Amino acid sequence: MPDQLVFAMEVFLNGLMAGVLYALVALGFVLIYKASGIFNYAQGVMALFAALTLVGIMEGQVPFSHLINAVFGTDVHHFGWHMPALVSILLTMAVMVFLAWAVNKLIFNHLVNQEPIILFMATIGLAYFMEGFGDIMWGADIKKLDVGLPQGINIPIDETTYGWFGYGFFIDNLDIVATVIAAILVVALVIFSQYTKQGRAMRAVADDHQAALSVGISLNFIWVMVWSLAGFVALVAGIMWGTKSGVQFSLSLIALKALPVLMLGGFTSIPGAIVGGLIIGVGEKLFEFSVGPLIGGATENWFAYVLALIFLVFRPQGLFGEKIIERV
Repeated sequence: MPDQLVFAMEVFLNGLMAGVLYALVALGFVLIYKASGIFNYAQGVMALFAALTLVGIMEGQVPFSHLINAVFGTDVHHFGWHMPALVSILLTMAVMVFLAWAVNKLIFNHLVNQEPIILFMATIGLAYFMEGFGDIMWGADIKKLDVGLPQGINIPIDETTYGWFGYGFFIDNLDIVATVIAAILVVALVIFSQYTKQGRAMRAVADDHQAALSVGISLNFIWVMVWSLAGFVALVAGIMWGTKSGVQFSLSLIALKALPVLMLGGFTSIPGAIVGGLIIGVGEKLFEFSVGPLIGGATENWFAYVLALIFLVFRPQGLFGEKIIERV
């Protein structure tokens, strides 16, 4: 088998793994958009905030320690204990649920039936507030996140592919774990949204707030539930990305890569988020591998957005999105 074809196969597999991580972030966007019609610009920052909180709890860091030390002239940074990973994840999830309640109570309760652009601008403000709040609460330094997930090259895959092709594929164990977790999340979320009472109520709220209220559906409960689910997805994405590249403020930029994923898969489709993520992940890796050397490289920075632009021109609702027809 030609060497270039073998290398392309390795790139393809790594692209699939990267696409799953993109899809994890996109899932949070889809959940909130399906339930409220809100495009949540803050989803990437939620992943960052969840990862920062998880590291802070695990390491026993004192929240707002920099602010406390500056105001009172103290020098406290840590409580002196380390929390187990599982307990820390559960506590972080509790923080994200509280955040969901606070966002609903303080912001979106006052914006029922407002224009979509107003709701979108509210999420932009929320994103910048959370980014600054996370900085003050946990500090801006790069943090290492280790919750016990396997990392490094998968030896069985390396040995098997070497036996087949004379070349061992480098597939990261963390990417394999992320793929399995994403698959479980997608199945669970599809079942939840299609076959549960709360899932049907979520879709009703997305269609018409006032109509949902008129049949006894609580907007309060649905929005808190959906933002909590999005917070859970953000936490999972934050764990994966934070473990892979460290918890740093550039982590919030992964939301930008989720936008092309949504444009391809559709803003209202949970499976579409996964398919869109895989297309973007594989496409940008293979394009960089095959075309990048010919045009100077760095094509991964813009390939996804060009592909999304093409989709917007020819199929604006995405592969799995619902076609919107308005009668006038």
